[in-house]
Amino acid sequence: MSDIDTRLAELGLTLPDAPAPAANYVPFVQVGSTLYVSGQISKDEEGLILGKLGEDMEVEAGARAAQTCALALLAQVRAACGGDLSRLKRVVKLTGFVNSTGAFDDQPKVINGASDLLVALLGDRGRHARSAVSAAALPLGVAVEIEGIFELA
Repeated sequence: MSDIDTRLAELGLTLPDAPAPAANYVPFVQVGSTLYVSGQISKDEEGLILGKLGEDMEVEAGARAAQTCALALLAQVRAACGGDLSRLKRVVKLTGFVNSTGAFDDQPKVINGASDLLVALLGDRGRHARSAVSAAALPLGVAVEIEGIFELA
């Protein structure tokens, strides 16, 4: 069991199975020690987390949606590493997209849900560069989508 698995258990969290691509793309690409993970949409055990921030969803709910994206990103990293999460050296960068109204300007607070979780799980290895941007719409009406870049051992 990796330290990430131990920390997940301590937080009462589990990684989902790595989601399959929904179109003509791959879930991740590794170039050298860098792993690029395709955007992961907000989804939990009950299904897609839908909503538009600033209209029918509050920041806290958006941050929880972003946490599910972070867990899906880690699930893709685990798949890329053949199940061995101890190969994850660090989170390099996240790009977070928030389904939000034109007047909503708290996208960083929403994506903090993912960033804070990765730091809680990985410590300094989870600190990363980041972008948090608004989108008029996201696939299937989800609240959040996040893509990531990771360094592997």
